[in-house]
Amino acid sequence: MLEYTTPAEPCEGSVTEKRSEFIAQIIPAATAEACMQHIDAVKAKHHKARHNVWAYRLRDGSSRYSDDGEPQGTGGIPVLSVLQKAELEDVCCVVTRYFGGVLLGASGLARAYSAAAAEGVKNAKLLHYCEAHRVRCVIPYGDYGKVSYLLPEFGTVDAGSDFGEHVTLLFDIRTDRCPMLEARLTELFNGKSPLEILETHFAVFP
Repeated sequence: MLEYTTPAEPCEGSVTEKRSEFIAQIIPAATAEACMQHIDAVKAKHHKARHNVWAYRLRDGSSRYSDDGEPQGTGGIPVLSVLQKAELEDVCCVVTRYFGGVLLGASGLARAYSAAAAEGVKNAKLLHYCEAHRVRCVIPYGDYGKVSYLLPEFGTVDAGSDFGEHVTLLFDIRTDRCPMLEARLTELFNGKSPLEILETHFAVFP
């Protein structure tokens, strides 16, 4: 089953190290183009800053980073490592550095950039997406109770219900759990499952 975690919205985090301020600015971004737009926007906003180090990871497996003039390996890689450790995808992080007049050395820079990115991740509201089926289930009113009691066992997420001539339930279920639910419903409905898969997409699950 495919799944990934990404920030729900833009967020920030910052640290100060020997009077230098490091500001991490993180956004959800599904394409390289969206990442570069964010990077350019941060650079324009913080045009007086000495450096704008960045890294991004996408769900297709691609990633990039830049030290933006810092000594090689002291900025982009530490930021990317934070995103990897947090297992975030479709995410872009830019860490802006305002120089405080004291040189930090290579190890000090790497620690500061990593700490700022980690602070940004700590402040992020995260969404966990899983590959899911959008399912429709049409049942008689008399069966609504036992079906609605069963669904939470499989972690379904409600997508709307209609109570007309019959009860029509719409919900998302992780693709790997759908066969098990269908088997249970087949038992309940004497060999004929009422499930109909409408589409497969990525949905947010708790």
